[in-house]
Amino acid sequence: MSANLRRDDPDGLRQFKAEFFKALGHPLRILILETLRQGPMSVGKLAESVGAPESSISQQLSVLRGRNIVVSERRGTTVIYSVRNADLFELLDVARRVFNSSLTDTIDMLRLVESEAPNPEG
Repeated sequence: MSANLRRDDPDGLRQFKAEFFKALGHPLRILILETLRQGPMSVGKLAESVGAPESSISQQLSVLRGRNIVVSERRGTTVIYSVRNADLFELLDVARRVFNSSLTDTIDMLRLVESEAPNPEG
């Protein structure tokens, strides 16, 4: 928990949660996190793996670092990034299942609508 966040502050806790989820609210950040599932990586290795410029990777890592989602470690002249808490991968997996379920429901509804459409040949 943040130093400014008290356990008896439900509004502060909701704000903290909102900021955490906001940090996850960018497709490149999600891709970076999914890539870090393979293990710690440098900006260069991440850029190579996801096919984005190093400057974009660094910018997104800065946001993730600011929310304590990733941590960095200097190894010689290279900075290596990793996910702070591996439970994050479980959160991403649950989100994928929720989205998949939602999309499946939408597809089923579209099929139903399509089946009720009048046949122009009939």
